[in-house]
Amino acid sequence: MNRIAVFALTLFVGCGRQPSERPYDPEVVAARPDANNPAGENLEFPPGWKYRLDVADPNMVVGSDTATSGIWFVTMTPGWHITTKRPRAILYHPAITASGSFTASSKIHLMYPGDRNEAYGLFFGGNNLESDAQSYLYFLIRRSGEFLIKRRLGDETETLKDWTAHEVIVPYDNSTEVIATNTLAVSVDETSITYMVNDAVVHTMEKGDLNTDGIIGLRYNHGIDSHVETLDVVRAE
Repeated sequence: MNRIAVFALTLFVGCGRQPSERPYDPEVVAARPDANNPAGENLEFPPGWKYRLDVADPNMVVGSDTATSGIWFVTMTPGWHITTKRPRAILYHPAITASGSFTASSKIHLMYPGDRNEAYGLFFGGNNLESDAQSYLYFLIRRSGEFLIKRRLGDETETLKDWTAHEVIVPYDNSTEVIATNTLAVSVDETSITYMVNDAVVHTMEKGDLNTDGIIGLRYNHGIDSHVETLDVVRAE
């Protein structure tokens, strides 16, 4: 683990918070990973999580060995640490789901990205994630302070909102000391989808034929070192 990850671990220990979710089904909610009370050990691959690469690679390793993992993905309480070398992928726990009206959010800390301007963020409405018929929507940001919204259907993707700069997104620039922190959120109701960063609305669109029911998780491009402090789903009142 590099010195930035060690710093992050020290910073985050003791930052616990109380869950605010109204459960859909007690058994489903109980199966969800808890960022503050993980089922597995720190610095180990989190139990129950799955992943899918954009381009299948049987030699790709996703795990806790820094020497062999193309994606280093471990529990680091509170939350999880993700370092991607070269693949683009989604990471998810099958029990983190939502339907109807809800808000999904994730607080993500971006470590030193070098010269890279790669994207990371949330996906939602995930279905058939282990088949050729995979589908989901995703909401990403990148270190330059821009956001993107797309839809995936199988191997094809559709841009719903192209890269757009917004002042509420904290960039990683010359003024950033160690970490750039942003909280991404997606709020869904019967007719619309609202996208937020750091509690401010950056875009709203009609829901239309977009399927928002399904699995919620994380989407990452390559070359990103980050800590995911939270991944929450709150049912609408």
